[in-house]
Amino acid sequence: MAPSPEVVRQRRIAAVIALAVAAALLVLLFTQLTGSDAAEQPRAAADGAEAEQGEPTPTPEPLPELPRGGRTILPDYRVVAYYGAPQDDELGALGIGSPASAVKRLNRQAKGYDRKTRPVMPALELIATVAAAHPGDDGQYILRQSDTVIRRYLKAARKAKALLILDIQPGRADFFSETKRLRKWLKEPDVSLALDPEWRMGPNEVPGKTIGSVSAREVNATTDWLNKLTKREKLPQKLVLIHQFTDDMIPEKEIKERSDLAIVFNVDGFGTQTLKVAKYNEFTRQSHAFRHGFKLFYKEDQDTMSPAEVMRLQPRPDVVVYE
Repeated sequence: MAPSPEVVRQRRIAAVIALAVAAALLVLLFTQLTGSDAAEQPRAAADGAEAEQGEPTPTPEPLPELPRGGRTILPDYRVVAYYGAPQDDELGALGIGSPASAVKRLNRQAKGYDRKTRPVMPALELIATVAAAHPGDDGQYILRQSDTVIRRYLKAARKAKALLILDIQPGRADFFSETKRLRKWLKEPDVSLALDPEWRMGPNEVPGKTIGSVSAREVNATTDWLNKLTKREKLPQKLVLIHQFTDDMIPEKEIKERSDLAIVFNVDGFGTQTLKVAKYNEFTRQSHAFRHGFKLFYKEDQDTMSPAEVMRLQPRPDVVVYE
């Protein structure tokens, strides 16, 4: 017996309601699933941010700087130095009186070189290895400064915000060996180096009786070692001052430049102003790769040049040394 129209109608209504309920359940289920995932993702991101905030990136230690700021000596500064050692006043202006009194005189002298565009960096050039007339226990004809002496001059330099330059007169030793002996001092950010070939003796030569000289190989080995030390320790630029007294004292054209060193050829020798200026002009014409220095003598020069006269030199010296 076929169902009545009324029964068919009720069955259809029930089927539609069932379908609607099923669809609603599916929508609810989908919303809950996607809503849960969507909510979870920002929460995870927030948790990650919280974790990052809880572990801040460590701040790197600042690199060491020069006494008066920055990490480049040349061309940022013009260096004005006093040269000498405490063993004898005749060794230079730095050895006259206490280190503190030498600093005061140096500061007064350096004022004439100070410019707003290029300030002065004062320096104490201490002869750390002093050439001697006698062979000594090791037969090297040198006297080495004790750690106590070097520390005293470094303390005075730091108080004045100045460089300490350790000068080597190697006698019958060599620049490379003597420089390596100074390693613990050269690891300091405010300690630089000077080489004095006039006092580099051969096997049978005696300081004071012979004008010395040095090979390019020895100088290049020394500057290579110092450059690597400077890089490894992340130090500021170091000055390497090479005193030049005669044309044949050092083969300048064979000397190599170094990335972390400011190599300066310092025109040495005393005499009249005319003679000194002529020598400076001659040496600087021959040299184009490196910067230039000029040395003055309070006692030996005839009419010691004033800062204004020195600053009229062309090119202007990057380093001025007083002995």
